[in-house]
Amino acid sequence: MGRKGETVACKYLKKHGYKILERNYRTPFGEADIVALKDGYTCFVEVKTRESDVFGLPTEAVTREKQRRYRMIAGFYCTTIGREVPIRFDVAAIFEGGLEYFENAFI
Repeated sequence: MGRKGETVACKYLKKHGYKILERNYRTPFGEADIVALKDGYTCFVEVKTRESDVFGLPTEAVTREKQRRYRMIAGFYCTTIGREVPIRFDVAAIFEGGLEYFENAFI
């Protein structure tokens, strides 16, 4: 289900002018689902897919710990490419067949 959600999110991003840089970007701190570029920002996108709300809404699964790890992943990415870049953290919530996209979902 997660991979399918990531594919849906990538299609959405491409349709809205994002360039996909990485999928499943792995670091010592964890994995970013998608790394994309738009308007000069490197966007680290967490994709959350749910078929029902039994375990809560997709956005509720982006915990403080998940946010902390994404910040570390972004720092690792900048170190890897050898420079700092403007960064944004977004969330793609896929639920009941629809996609809701949150730019700047956290800092």
